[in-house]
Amino acid sequence: MRRLGSTRRTGHTWSGATGVVAGAASLLALAALTAVPAQAHEPERGAVRWELKDTGPPDVRFRGLAAVSRHTAWLAGTGGTVLSTTDGGTTWRNVSPPGAAELQFRDVEAFDARRAVVLAIGEGEASRVYRTDDGGATWTESFRNTDPKAFYDCLTFFDRRHGLAMSDPVDGKFRILSTHDGGRSWKVLPSEGMPAAQEGEAGFAASGQCLVRSGPKDVWLATGGAAHARVLHSADRGRTWTATTAPLPAGDPARGVFALAFRDRTHGLAVGGDFTPGRPSPDAAAHTGDGGRTWRPAATPPPAYRSGVAWLPHSRTAALAVGPTGTDLTTDAGRTWRTVDTGSYDTVDCTPGQGCWAAGEKGRVARLEH
Repeated sequence: MRRLGSTRRTGHTWSGATGVVAGAASLLALAALTAVPAQAHEPERGAVRWELKDTGPPDVRFRGLAAVSRHTAWLAGTGGTVLSTTDGGTTWRNVSPPGAAELQFRDVEAFDARRAVVLAIGEGEASRVYRTDDGGATWTESFRNTDPKAFYDCLTFFDRRHGLAMSDPVDGKFRILSTHDGGRSWKVLPSEGMPAAQEGEAGFAASGQCLVRSGPKDVWLATGGAAHARVLHSADRGRTWTATTAPLPAGDPARGVFALAFRDRTHGLAVGGDFTPGRPSPDAAAHTGDGGRTWRPAATPPPAYRSGVAWLPHSRTAALAVGPTGTDLTTDAGRTWRTVDTGSYDTVDCTPGQGCWAAGEKGRVARLEH
């Protein structure tokens, strides 16, 4: 979706030390979060916190984030910027693809410290995919969009070989791009199995989470900008889809579902709202227990627009949602949320058993500490 703003990058020497988020609001209450119902574990404040990592470039907005482990993560942002760390964020390497300074990277999927795929968004040829197999020392452009009506927003991978990318509707339907060789080559899937788009409907390239998967074949697509916010689901790697209305703000180009997270093929979270600064965003979260066939609004939603969401490792009930005005925690699988940090982040990603990272405007990156 074309409506989210961007900034430019200047400077190239990016390494530094860590800093701790100040204030009681930065403390995340995540102790002893397990499958036991949340009310049995009223968490202890101060157990965990976001710890800021100095990436260096204060003018880059990072909406693409891939958490590989507690030590390794990849960032993708404005000005064609790609960074990586292998030491927990103490130092960051500028591994931006050559000649990409005019591109806006909004999503990155990383398999390990050496292999990653990044997506640049935009109309026509501005939408591109790059892949590296050597930690960003070299990059190969594996896809460049030649259709002026297409605008790619997000990508996801089921495994190291199979992945999808999604474009805003072309000729009345969302377009799906598929790879079977780890992002080295791509092809557009047939549109017969895709439901018709609503007037004005599109995806939000806000956090790299408008297209997410769980397991070997299930994938979900988040939409907004139309009369109804929707979540589309495919159980066959993007060949056929069903659409369900989600109870999030809609009816305006700035409203809808911005991010999804599924901890398995049935339990999922949706967050979003209205990204216009200063506008209220009631009912900005929903949850599902049947794979997205039905969605229920959160009884106590986040207080404002949220653009990213992720399930916490080792928990069936705990997750984080992030946005420009803060971080929210749920300990009951999305039924209720409460704000635990007021720092600005656009995206959040957790890796099983390893921890969570968040990233956003002005070069902000943090790792969850405990």
